[in-house]
This record gives sequence, structure tokens and C-alpha cells, in this order.
Amino acid sequence: MANLLYQQIEMLSREKHIEPEIVVSAIEDAMVVAARKYYKTEENLRGKFNAESGQIDVFSVLTVVEEVTDPKNEIALTDAKKKNPTAEVGTEILTLKPTDVLGRIAAQTAKQVILQKVREAERDTIYNEYHTRVGELVTVIVKRAEGPDLIVDMGRTEARLPKREQSKLETYNIGERLRVVIKMVDRAAKGPQVIVSRGDASLVQRLFEMEVPEIYDGTVQIRFAAREAGERTKVAVMSRDKDVDPVGACVGMKGMRVQSIIRELRGEKIDIIPYSEETVAFAQKALSPAKVTRVQIVDPETKKLEVIVEDSQLSLAIGKKGQNVRLASKLIGWDIDIKSEEEKRREIEEQMTALTAPTTPLTALAGVGPKTIEKIEAAGITNVEKLAGMTPEQLMEIPGIGEKMVDKIYQAVNRFYEGGGEAAATGEAVENTDALAEEAGTEQSAAVETVTAEEASAAAHQGEQAPEAGQESEAKSESVEQVESAENKNNAERPEEAKS
Repeated sequence: MANLLYQQIEMLSREKHIEPEIVVSAIEDAMVVAARKYYKTEENLRGKFNAESGQIDVFSVLTVVEEVTDPKNEIALTDAKKKNPTAEVGTEILTLKPTDVLGRIAAQTAKQVILQKVREAERDTIYNEYHTRVGELVTVIVKRAEGPDLIVDMGRTEARLPKREQSKLETYNIGERLRVVIKMVDRAAKGPQVIVSRGDASLVQRLFEMEVPEIYDGTVQIRFAAREAGERTKVAVMSRDKDVDPVGACVGMKGMRVQSIIRELRGEKIDIIPYSEETVAFAQKALSPAKVTRVQIVDPETKKLEVIVEDSQLSLAIGKKGQNVRLASKLIGWDIDIKSEEEKRREIEEQMTALTAPTTPLTALAGVGPKTIEKIEAAGITNVEKLAGMTPEQLMEIPGIGEKMVDKIYQAVNRFYEGGGEAAATGEAVENTDALAEEAGTEQSAAVETVTAEEASAAAHQGEQAPEAGQESEAKSESVEQVESAENKNNAERPEEAKS
């Protein structure tokens, strides 16, 4: 009986790849749980497996103390000496508890505890074995499907191949052999702990290491790899030996090496690119097969590049649904903005036009108060030209600008452009007619007092033409008519002042 039980323990240990001592410990713990449930006690119990007899005993454990404070777990020294004359303070007194009285329910409880302990030990063993092998290439067999995921057999354990880690071009059959890489090991997973992948870029790197001896021995290095599984992969390689061409070594004679990898990946395209320490040169190579005209670093801190290509190369550089530029960006680690030469030319022309175009400050707008101008400038609009290009909706988004103010601003802008950029005085007259009219009258009186006889004659001649000007302004409002009449007289006198 003893030999049979221990043989079963050893067989279970070999099957689950765990130590026999772990199984024995699980059995002892199971017997303790069953005994505690049967006796309904809170005593400190301990199980012990006898390998020779095959007996599993359960003992209650009491610690010897001078003064008892916990009767369930402690025993006085005088009482302990009655049971064991050699007992001392700190030693333990073991009392055997019968286990032959344990019934079917206790046995079932013990069985569940044993299974749970063995399962936990097995998961710990798997984790300790595989968590150091992440990124390793292994061969698995498709075992079954669980929804969109696949469960594969790794030999010693099962692994999960999630949908997100599968290639878009591939379909899998039960019993099919696959090459995968170990992506991660999840200790807390309910099902298989090992997660494998067919879509990770490291799979391509491991396949190159198998097919290319120069990569395996370190002569050629794969610096970076970017992949969209099932469609395209870009691999940047460099050589540590100047006499070895890294791209040629990876391609192989007549493309035999890379074609072998393409067959394993079931037709996925692979671009092999020579690595360069210079970002500009590396970016030009990364965008192959497109031919790049020039590359400019826009912002080195945020890692942004601007790439200019010929108009005919733009679609090739971007790729299908942006795939080529997306992979190139992942490969070099920079954000890439691709533009055609025509787009760049138009952009430069717009910038030059913006630089050479005249700008008028907002203070030139008549009818718009200084507080309103401050609100507009706070929104980043600093000139009349920029203000004129805004829609009413955009203006109303500025804090403190309402619908009535938008109408007033548009009227001021229209007056500015209708007056050829000289509508400031007219606008101010519309805003404050009486004040300007009084000011114009004062200026006219001062001019009349200082004119010479010749200037007075010229003023009289100009005064004969004034009625015509007055007739032309009859259609204007009364307030505007007064202001313009005063201005016409001033304009008539000032040329004569210049002559004198």
C-alpha cells in the first residue's frame, strides 16, 4: 500500500512536472483541512505523511509556555512535562488525532485541496520555466479553438494564440504545425498562461536568425523591425564587418533566404533596409520603394520630419491606406509628414504672400472701441486683413463678442475697404458726428484767420465749387452731410496753404 501510494505521487509529479515533495505537502494540507472540518476545531493542526507505511497522520500542536494565554495553541510547562518529561519552554507537544473517523465528505474536501495545490504548483512551474523565454521561437500544434482564439500545444503545456496576435492572411486548421514566438507569460490567467504570437515583429527577426547565418553569429544585426502582420514588414539591418553587405546577406543568392521567410509568413511582403545613424538618410531608405527628393527635420525634440517627393511618387511613398509611411515612421521612430513638390511649392508661395502682404492694425478700424479691439487681439487676431477673413460664427466664438458687435465689426471692415484703407476719419464721424463737426468748424475758423489775400481768393474760387460737392452729398444722412461739408472746405483751403 505504501509503495502504491508513493508510486502514484511520483507518477503525478512526472506528469505535471513538479517535485514529489510538493504533492506530499498538498496531501498533508488536505488531511489537515479535512480534520479541521470534521472536528470543527481551531487548534493548530499539522499533517505528516509516512512514506514507509503510507499513513497520513494529523496532530494537534501545542507550544510549551510558562503562562498560558491561548489554551487552544499553548500548554503550561507543568502539564507538558506530564506528557513529555523532556519538554521545555518553546518546544511543541504533538497529540495524534484519529483520522479513520473522517467520512466521505472529509475525503472529498481533501481531494479538492490536493487538486488545487497541485494545480497551483504546476502553474508556478510553468511560469518559472517560460517567463525567461519571452521572444523565443517555438513550434506548436493547433489543438482547438476557443471563440476567435486558438489553443495550441507546446508539448509540456498549452498556450493561447489570441485573435489580435494572428496574421490577417492566415487561416489555421486543427493539428496544423505553426512557428510562433512567446509573447508573454501571464501568471494570473485563468486558462493557459503562455501567450504566443504570429503577428509580432519579433517573429520575423527570429526567422531571419534561423535562415541567415550572418545574423545568427552576430556579423549582421537587425536594428529595428516594424510590421503589420499579413501585409508588410520593414527590417533595418547593419553589418559589423565592412566587407559584408547586410542587405545581400539577408536576401541570399537569388533571394532564397528571404523567400523562405516569405513562404513561412504566407506571402507577406518584406522590405530589407540598410540602417544608418543619420536620421535623414535612414528616413530616405525607410520610405522605399518610393524615391525621396529631400528630407528636412522640422522639430528634433518632438521628432518630426518633413519629406518631399515628386508628384508621381507621392502615392507610392504613402502606400496603401498610408501603410508605407506608417511603417517607416515606426521603423525610424519619427513622425513623417509627406508632401509632393507641388504642395510644397504652393505652401512656400502662400508663406511668401503672407510675409509680403501689408498688415493694418485693428486701431485703424473706425467704429470699433478699444475694449472690443483688446478682446479681438486676445483671440490672436492682430490685423484688419486677418479679421476680414473670419466668418461671423468664428467672431462670435471670441469671448465678449455678441451678434450686434459682429455686425458693427463687419460694417467697420466694409467701410475700411470701401474707403481704400482711409476710412478711419469717416468711421469716427459716424460714431461721433457732433464732436467731429464741432472740431471741423474750429479748424476752418483758424484757417480763415491766417490766410493771405491770395489764399482768400483761392478759397473763394474753391467756394464756388462747394455747392456742387454739396449737391453730390444730398443723399447722405444729415449728420454725415455736416461732417463732409466741413471736410470739403478744409480740403479746399489746404492746397492753397501749400502753395504759399
